[in-house]
Amino acid sequence: MVEHISEKFQNINIWHRLFLMLVYAMLAGLVRMLIWLLVVLQLGSMLIAGDVNRNVLGFGRSLAAYMYHIYLFLTFNTDDKAFPFAKWSLYSSPDLHEFNLRR
Repeated sequence: MVEHISEKFQNINIWHRLFLMLVYAMLAGLVRMLIWLLVVLQLGSMLIAGDVNRNVLGFGRSLAAYMYHIYLFLTFNTDDKAFPFAKWSLYSSPDLHEFNLRR
């Protein structure tokens, strides 16, 4: 049993994924701050102009989709990497793992 666990720690794919997860966790924090900045900007636009700023709607949608891709990777629902380790393709649906949750 100890040998089996030791083999898991020697698997380079696990360490590579851990590195990517740490990078994505840092990027998620940055993106989350940008999203809150957009929230404040849009709220200010609503209060001042009475309408949302249409120029930043697409950017907000892209950031939300990017966070979705990051969270799917962090929660092991997909092995598809998000930007910057893959192309910026936020409108494509990532390949999700299919798990049988019934026992």
